[in-house]
Amino acid sequence: MSQYQRLFLMVGDDMRHTPALERAAALAHATGATLHICAIVEELDTLGLLSGDEHRNQTRVEDSRQWLADEATLLHENGIRVSTEVVLTRDLLGATLDQVAEIEPDLLIKDVLHEPAYKRLLFTPLDWQLLRECPCPVHLVSAVHCPLPRVVVAAVDPTHPEHPHNDLNETVIEAAASLARQCNAELHLLHVCDNAQTHIADFGAGAVTMPGFGSDVRKSIHKAFEHLAKLHEVPAERQHFLSAPITRSIADFVAHNRTDVLVMGNHPRKLLERLTGSTTEHVIDHNLCNVLAVKAVA
Repeated sequence: MSQYQRLFLMVGDDMRHTPALERAAALAHATGATLHICAIVEELDTLGLLSGDEHRNQTRVEDSRQWLADEATLLHENGIRVSTEVVLTRDLLGATLDQVAEIEPDLLIKDVLHEPAYKRLLFTPLDWQLLRECPCPVHLVSAVHCPLPRVVVAAVDPTHPEHPHNDLNETVIEAAASLARQCNAELHLLHVCDNAQTHIADFGAGAVTMPGFGSDVRKSIHKAFEHLAKLHEVPAERQHFLSAPITRSIADFVAHNRTDVLVMGNHPRKLLERLTGSTTEHVIDHNLCNVLAVKAVA
């Protein structure tokens, strides 16, 4: 991935200085990229139960526009090229994707939106939808301890080198290396070894563990991981080979390391993942760390 040229920051109408705004401004300043900030305001529609919806919508749009103008002035004073826009819509996802198609950003940046559990049962969270539908990399920010990331971790899966989605490993590492390079950050490599990979399925009756089989498979995966790290010149002290369960292992890793951004891959969903969410989505849900999600090049 080359130097960032265009960054797209998606904000709501709460008009707050959020972690995503701080991260976007820092990245734009460090890379010289143009920053486009769009406030996407969800249209009020009470189906006639309350009067004045149109007036309230217009007031919210004008307030957002003025707030963005003030923020743009501050960013200009810090040497950042910035443009702003306010969109009033009933379709947050559609409006966001329209903006992405129009400006073709190198990166979409957004604050993590934590939905209540009951709401997630009824509706797919917007952040999940963006991970699945957005064609460009998506940087979801939950907290910023330093404006620019200092430690960028690429999460890879070397278990199936012959798999057609193996290109996703290269895309993940390239995206992580590019971000680290532009921010003068450390690049780390991470793999969580799923214990399920070390068993042989016995066609529905459970799993059969052969003596030494699990150990041999783990060693083979570890060797493939080390080979991937060597190809990308990641030193041994920045290689992290962990054991499943995946989400808990990542949580422990993040808690004990200075991880600023975890770069993860998105791939075509299996039916179960569509219903329960992918590992990337669960990492976001558990508020483990900031995530940069990328897709394999088609």
